[in-house]
Amino acid sequence: MAGVTESDRREIRDAATILLIRDADRAPKVLMGQRGARAAFMPNKFVFPGGAVDPGDHAVALAAAGAEPCLSRLGQDLRPGAPETLPRALMAAAIRELWEETGQILGVPGDWQGAVPADWRDFAARGFVPSPEGLAFICRAITPPGRPRRFDARFFVADAARLASDPDDFSAASEELRHLQWIPFERLMEFDLPFITQVALAEIRARLPDLSAPPEVPFFRNGAEESLFVRLGGRSPLELG
Repeated sequence: MAGVTESDRREIRDAATILLIRDADRAPKVLMGQRGARAAFMPNKFVFPGGAVDPGDHAVALAAAGAEPCLSRLGQDLRPGAPETLPRALMAAAIRELWEETGQILGVPGDWQGAVPADWRDFAARGFVPSPEGLAFICRAITPPGRPRRFDARFFVADAARLASDPDDFSAASEELRHLQWIPFERLMEFDLPFITQVALAEIRARLPDLSAPPEVPFFRNGAEESLFVRLGGRSPLELG
């Protein structure tokens, strides 16, 4: 079975990103922002909110477990040494990155149990507990070799109607993404988008207004020896290779 080499495994970081869709049944729009010109990864590109999984994401008590079949699919074809908590940590990371980069909240009112991880303190201070309810796993891609940074990124989609925040208020956003905006689908090609971003958008566009888990999840598995395109589906790990 083809896989990721040991040198690749040390370089690749697990990551999560989220496509937040507004007005899916009328005039669909997606929340995106532009990375800075000096960013080490994808400078100047328009991207979805997202980033690497942090240690604290594994310790977060989510308000819901996460819906099937997404949770099981997130556990398929994990790289060697991946912790059992990774599927839920990926969901948590998507919610945290959305909050940090846009100021938008996917959560429910509630009190946190136990210590709050450092990266989650501002989120918790708003009086919410993160909830993956409505998150659907739609795409996975490993950054090809030779890039300055490499990620094993999982893409999620969610309906903006689930936000516990004002979708037009970006005042709590960090400065990591500029020009935050809801981009109508018919205008997406006017923006400088990475290839994998275009793939994820195509997966969504083909199924609108349905934002539930797709029948299969495309996986671009770029390794040092070969690049494979497979689809993840069902509840048990696929035999890849």
